[in-house]
Amino acid sequence: MTRKITLSIPDMLYEKMEEWRQSFNFSKMFQDALAEAINKKEEFQRRLREDHDMAEIIDRLKHEKRQSEGNYSESGHTKGLQWAKSAHYSDLMYALGLSSSKEMAEDEMLGAYFNSLFSSDHLMENTAEGINKYSKLFLDGWRRGVRDFWNEIKEKI
Repeated sequence: MTRKITLSIPDMLYEKMEEWRQSFNFSKMFQDALAEAINKKEEFQRRLREDHDMAEIIDRLKHEKRQSEGNYSESGHTKGLQWAKSAHYSDLMYALGLSSSKEMAEDEMLGAYFNSLFSSDHLMENTAEGINKYSKLFLDGWRRGVRDFWNEIKEKI
């Protein structure tokens, strides 16, 4: 059985939804996100109730850490690939010349772009002290995505 509910969203998000309505199944996206959030909560409560020994807890946290860090790297790769597909040739060459995550985050041309991506995730930071490990993972993945795209097309142009 399926039930209908009402959601409240900001006007700006509604406008974006209307713009992309044909490209997404918003109902499915909401169901998936809600199911994942509930599963995380239930899993957390189950863990609190059960008696684990410290070795099991450490192993679980190590696994979750690898998973989380892998997500940042993969997300960066995807964004880098998307960016490269629409980049102007000179911008692509410029991005390929950036050699470090720190240089990328502080770059005059791309720094604002990266900061806007960082602002969408509370774990990624670019402060006066530099970038944190999540931002570095993301940027390394982004650079890898751009390089992968270039390596695929460079012989064809």
